[in-house]
Amino acid sequence: MAQEFDVLVIGGGPAGYVAAIRAAQLGLKTACCEFSPYADPKGLPRLGGTCLNVGCIPSKALLHSSELYFEASHAFIMHGINAEGVSIDVPSMIRRKDNIVTQLTQGIKGLFKKYKVSFLPGKGSFVSEADGLWKMKVGDDEVLARNVIVATGSRPRTLPGIDVDNVNILDNEGALQLAEVPKRLGVIGAGVIGLEMSSVWQRLGSEVTILEAAGDFLSGADAALAKEAWKIFTNKQALKISLGVQIRKVEQAKGAIRVEYENEEGEQILDCDKLIVAVGRVANTEGLNAAAVGLSLDERGRILVDDHCATRLPRVWAVGDVVRGPMLAHKGMDEGVMVAERIAGQAGHCNYATIPWVMYTQPEIAWVGKTEQALKDEGVPFKAGQVPFLANGRALGQGDTSGFVKVLAHAETDQILGVHIIGGNASEMIAEAVLAMEFGASSEDIARTTHAHPTLSEVMHEASLAVSKRALHF
Repeated sequence: MAQEFDVLVIGGGPAGYVAAIRAAQLGLKTACCEFSPYADPKGLPRLGGTCLNVGCIPSKALLHSSELYFEASHAFIMHGINAEGVSIDVPSMIRRKDNIVTQLTQGIKGLFKKYKVSFLPGKGSFVSEADGLWKMKVGDDEVLARNVIVATGSRPRTLPGIDVDNVNILDNEGALQLAEVPKRLGVIGAGVIGLEMSSVWQRLGSEVTILEAAGDFLSGADAALAKEAWKIFTNKQALKISLGVQIRKVEQAKGAIRVEYENEEGEQILDCDKLIVAVGRVANTEGLNAAAVGLSLDERGRILVDDHCATRLPRVWAVGDVVRGPMLAHKGMDEGVMVAERIAGQAGHCNYATIPWVMYTQPEIAWVGKTEQALKDEGVPFKAGQVPFLANGRALGQGDTSGFVKVLAHAETDQILGVHIIGGNASEMIAEAVLAMEFGASSEDIARTTHAHPTLSEVMHEASLAVSKRALHF
């Protein structure tokens, strides 16, 4: 007799496990299936998806370890701290990262037990629909579900002619498992993954060269923010970044990798010991048996959904990286909650206009809402306030004054339209901007809000004051 559930979630990543937990909280009999073991030592399926196992969490662990090493090696001296003979034990750093991942994956299992979510090991796929129930296959078993939430995530995009072996030519997963610091590291792609992995290994001693196909750096960010990031990365940090690149050939020989490419300066060659390919991600829809049941995909292979993540099939939903929108874990989590609540008859909602973007480089980069160039293109009247961290006492005390906060507000209503931050703790500071925009606040609202002194958040306060040309410390 097949098990029957109110909700079956296919995929145990951030979007999937959050959807399952929320559905169970709302009293729905819920199951979540997952088949990928990632790096599980026993080869058993692990919850957490790409984000927890080979993405957000492990990369941030390595970023923090590399930041501490760099601080001890280069920055402690400014504080009067002499640290001699500092060295890095890469295997220990990797083990620490792996232990964090294991702890969190086990934590999700504990949450499933707490909320009575059934964890079904195996790959989920559609079979048929009849009498208000979806017949599903999970591994070798049959499962019946009234509602199905597809949360199968994404995988690294590949480039023709480049074979990723995760030994010498790496994707994001392999870049997190290097056993030693490569002397020369090549990176294809100057997006979030490329820049973050470059930051880790450059701080540990690699000579890093980034090859980016786009002619502009961080084209999705505000132009002022991208310009500042370029200046810091290429000048202060001496990171080598080549734009407008066309990869011609990649080959391995005698333990080295040769990349032949072309940019505005003509034909070029990059010789490196390891190569990271970080050119984006594609949705995972293979194995769902989507065509057989009429599950519609767009031109990029993502599942077509409406504003509330409902597909064109009855009681079938899709969330996270497998649908339109940014491939961000927190976006998928919000969608998972929204769908679970709508299945339960509530008015679940996800505000896509206030989803923040974060890059965990040094300095960090974060933004929410519209860029200045987008407002100009749309003909929206706006005013801007921009204040550097150089004018902030806490930043000076911490020895890192790079970057700024930029606030964009409507010229007539003063409603905040976008906030852009590059600097220390940008990933945490952006939350204030998200909250303000979620409730339709104005720059005056932030300007009239007391910010503790001395804190980095005071730069947000100053930038909001600067919108009305009355900054007090700049």
